[in-house]
Amino acid sequence: MARDDYVESPPESPIDEAEEVAELAAVPGAPVERHNPLGHNVTLLSAINLNFGQILGHGIFSMGGAVLASVGSVGLYFTAWILAPLLAYVGLMVYSELSSYFPLRSGGSVVYLEQQYPRPKFFVPIVFAVTSTLLAYHAVTAIVFAQYWLVAFSLPITSTSQTVVAIIGTTVTSAIALASTKWSLRIVNVFSIFKVLSLIFVVITGIVVLLGLTHIKDPWTHFQHPWANSNWDLNGLANTLIKTNTAVAGWHNAFFVLGEVRSHDPVRVVSRAGYISLSITIVLYLLTNVAYIAVVPPEEIKASGQLVGALFFKHVFGESAAAKILPIMVTASCFGNMIAVVVGSARVLREIARQGLLPWPAFWSTSHPFGTPSVPIIFKWFLSVLVILLLPAKDAFNFLLDLASYPFLVFGAAFTFGIWPLRERMKKMGLPKCKYEMWDVFIVLVPPEDGQGDVSFWYGTYCVVGMGVLLFSALFYYVYIVYLPKRGGYEIVEEIEDLPDGARNARLVRRYKAQEASTENEPLLS
Repeated sequence: MARDDYVESPPESPIDEAEEVAELAAVPGAPVERHNPLGHNVTLLSAINLNFGQILGHGIFSMGGAVLASVGSVGLYFTAWILAPLLAYVGLMVYSELSSYFPLRSGGSVVYLEQQYPRPKFFVPIVFAVTSTLLAYHAVTAIVFAQYWLVAFSLPITSTSQTVVAIIGTTVTSAIALASTKWSLRIVNVFSIFKVLSLIFVVITGIVVLLGLTHIKDPWTHFQHPWANSNWDLNGLANTLIKTNTAVAGWHNAFFVLGEVRSHDPVRVVSRAGYISLSITIVLYLLTNVAYIAVVPPEEIKASGQLVGALFFKHVFGESAAAKILPIMVTASCFGNMIAVVVGSARVLREIARQGLLPWPAFWSTSHPFGTPSVPIIFKWFLSVLVILLLPAKDAFNFLLDLASYPFLVFGAAFTFGIWPLRERMKKMGLPKCKYEMWDVFIVLVPPEDGQGDVSFWYGTYCVVGMGVLLFSALFYYVYIVYLPKRGGYEIVEEIEDLPDGARNARLVRRYKAQEASTENEPLLS
């Protein structure tokens, strides 16, 4: 555990058991900040809207074409959209239990992995830290934002125009998150309400179509023979589940700001926010997909790319001004999504820094000058702009989506299975049973088969790059934590530093074995 996470003392025990308890309590990690320098601006409403802000982005408006093209049939299409939320509920139970062990720590999975896998020392935290840092972009939503923005203003979607608008969107939303957490949350609240109302409008439109009150003839035709043309290829099914899971991702966003919740029971607040936001999303997504299938022929949906929502409105309202309603909805949804993602994920990078796993941890974790995690926000902006510029515009959406998914599927399985050893550690420390303890679950990962994916280059590129990032992270750990200390005659230890703004960090330092009596340790990553 992090040193200050628990105030309870372990029960009296024999000496050998007491030594084991002391060792368990010495798990490395960032110290708890009793007075969070980022403030306590998160309420139940803002937690719900933080989740909505990330979930209700581009997914429901842009995923339909790729999903239906992968599975082939309407029956499998709806199956995929039903399975993803069920898996999300399992993930929500996992997060609720794990967060209850560390109620004062923001950062989500970065905290849980740190505590679940203390051996080899620093290994899992470093692999997660390096991977999260290298993949800390939010360019996917920026690309969809750019596409729909161009459609809304009847501008051609070219590589240059898409790139320019995506960078502008990324810059503006990052600047808002940088300037003020309180105003970022307020803006997220407004845009989240707008997103929900937008989906309700799509759902009502679909109901009107199914009732035969529009010019669309035989709206039930597309639901006949739902399993025809089903594609049972494992590669297609795996890609489909990744995409639909990504479309509902965001139910955990409020867990990233757990330490900033304004409540005596922050876990209860973020857990309730997760269940409320996810449940509402499931209903809206299912009915929205019913509306899509009722209006747009399946073959058109398959060929729609990321513009299935625009096709829906064109079929219902034609080429009139009403056809621009949905692009405006999507651009607004993506705009709010980018702010919500930056607010949440910047806390992950800050928590990584507080573990001492990034160079100059005090620099990364500072709240100056605006009371926000400024360095993580600027870094995410820089990385997002970089990948937008480097990747071919036509392939950027699918490649970035899949690249980020595979490494974090590995981490998702890791912190789910890590619940059992963590529970055992809690028991040995004499801590009470968690009231959020979940059912035992198993996660099965299906690897893709050989073949062509949904990008113009070799489909396995994202998998190779994603796994390459994990291997690079492991190599980084070996060189800096194992090889160099062995050659240099020192060991890696942690020190706690308190900063003027109230931030508290762990700092990795070198302790030379020949100078153990010295009072000074040499910083490792600063």
